Amino acid sequence: MSAIAAEPDIVPRLDAAIHAATAWLYRDQAEDGYWAGMLESNCCMEAQWLLAMHFLSYAHPHKQQIVQTLLNAQREDGSWEIYYDAPDGDINTTVECYAALRANGFTPDDERLRRAREWIFAHGGLSAVRVFTRYWFALLGEWPWQKTPNLPPEVIFFPTWFPFNIYNFASWARATILPLTILSARRVVRPLPPDCRLDELFPGGRERMNYDLPARSGVWQSFFFAADKFLHAYQKLGVLPGREVAIRQSVEWIIRHQDADGAWGGIQPPWIYSLMALNVEGYHLSHPVMAKGLSALDDHWSYERDGSLHIQASESPIWDTLLALLALTDCGFQLQQSEPMQQALGWVLNKEVDTVGDWQVKVPTARPGGWAFERENAAYPDVDDTAVALIVLAHLRAQNPGDNRFDAPIERAKAWVLAMQSDNGGWGAFDKNNDKDLLTKIPFCDFGEALDPPSVDVTAHVLEAFGLLGYDSSHPALRRGLDYVLAEQEPEGSWFGRWGVNHIYGTAAVLPALKAIGEDMNAAYVHKAGRWLAEHQNADGGWGETCASYMDDRLRGAGPSTASQTAWALLALLSIEGQRFDAALHTGLDYLLRTQQDGTWEEPYYTGTGFPGYGTGARTNLHVQEMKRRFMQGTELQRGFMINYNLYRHYFPLMALGRARTYLAGG
Repeated sequence: MSAIAAEPDIVPRLDAAIHAATAWLYRDQAEDGYWAGMLESNCCMEAQWLLAMHFLSYAHPHKQQIVQTLLNAQREDGSWEIYYDAPDGDINTTVECYAALRANGFTPDDERLRRAREWIFAHGGLSAVRVFTRYWFALLGEWPWQKTPNLPPEVIFFPTWFPFNIYNFASWARATILPLTILSARRVVRPLPPDCRLDELFPGGRERMNYDLPARSGVWQSFFFAADKFLHAYQKLGVLPGREVAIRQSVEWIIRHQDADGAWGGIQPPWIYSLMALNVEGYHLSHPVMAKGLSALDDHWSYERDGSLHIQASESPIWDTLLALLALTDCGFQLQQSEPMQQALGWVLNKEVDTVGDWQVKVPTARPGGWAFERENAAYPDVDDTAVALIVLAHLRAQNPGDNRFDAPIERAKAWVLAMQSDNGGWGAFDKNNDKDLLTKIPFCDFGEALDPPSVDVTAHVLEAFGLLGYDSSHPALRRGLDYVLAEQEPEGSWFGRWGVNHIYGTAAVLPALKAIGEDMNAAYVHKAGRWLAEHQNADGGWGETCASYMDDRLRGAGPSTASQTAWALLALLSIEGQRFDAALHTGLDYLLRTQQDGTWEEPYYTGTGFPGYGTGARTNLHVQEMKRRFMQGTELQRGFMINYNLYRHYFPLMALGRARTYLAGG
């Protein structure tokens, strides 16, 4: 008898927990049928919107609530952080929050600003800030434009074969660069009021400030720094053939790419920069494009909490709805017997993207068929959401063989996903072969990821989807995908997590995929992964991994226990044949059952990943000191972007409980 089954009341406990979690999930469903958890990130979101409101002369009715969000989030040491309980604050977020508070009437002698200023000076001052922060300061008249990386709008002319064509950048970088090229070309300045200027951040005086970017070693880096100086000198000439045409084409590109809800790219940076760029080009706030873009802020992009207004960096209703549906199917619920599931399915099917987007530049013969992450982002469907949609639709079609709603969207999505496979066998999130490392060497690229190369977690979800649809590794595309995944396994047994924190997430994506495509789940490399998970289980029975693991390899699989990461580990271990890991499963399940409160779980820790901060978006085998030198960040992740998906704490534990119940029943 297994260690789990030996506990006499384990099944009743699982039943009660599943019932409570399901009831909570049904109560949280929106009227239209979807689920959407709040997407928490960092206070740059609110700070930049406050600065944009100054730039646009936009009087938001709840501005003070946005200000309150900044005040509530300040750390005791005066800084603002990238993720919950980070080991240190972030210089960029802290400087931008400081500027936003000054722009909204706070004086330098305010105690909160005094503490922030002391922290800023202790961490390198303004010389240490990233390129994006320098652009913001240039727009406000606090930084010379000639000391920011020059982004010429003529990039819109570059042909597809040229390395610096915009479609070689990741989708999010591409949509951000185009409006920034306009702002960089116009060098517009809309200064803060005299009593809000940031003189106190220049303690030696502005004339003695070193505005240069930190030096980056490497032949290509040196070349691009020299090229940047040339571009600034060229711009000073004043005679710039083709520039106005380039700006006009960039404006047209921006307008064509506005989402149906008014945002751009489904994320904050291109949205906010596009509004400012269009405004500089003469689009007043009353213009339909501008009005639509501004109104989105008060629609589904912001939420109130503790008397303050938070602004999301993105939103995840399609992702959340798919994963909630998967959790319900894992618990044995039937579509025809669940009105909430029927509503959710109808909403998901209506969100299938049936128009072409930027992805077609690299795969011109492919037809559309997939899903985006956000509710209105038709230009950028992604492989990860589409793969999870296929997983859900495969389960529901198996439940309902006579239902003809499934076949056509499944076939369209299968064809689109196969067309998006990269040459190395893996799948990226938004584009095919988006892996030109040269782009990361330019001065502009000192934050986040400029590229969207294949990742193990996205590839694993594709393999799992096709496995559930009846395919195995004899299919050529799946064979290449499997070879890519196996080659990426770490010597210790885990896999890197690109879109979730971190090695627990990556490993939890891979093992169910291997099972789905018929791999031997008693193979040595599978047991190696299972042992890695078991060895990293916490004393309380749960699993946790800190965001700091992206910069310190010694922290892989280490951190306070969380509901989502515990669920991921359980989902992975439940995929392995036999009872070898039943003891770990037992204590892990007990952790989830003990910590459930009012049907759900609390989780302040960030377990979602936007950007690790590597520039290339790919895993690295560098050790901690090498990582710090290469990426110019520490475990505070000042180049990174981390996320707390507020529903991860719910549907992933529900999945784990449902699959555990099936396992105990011999399924």
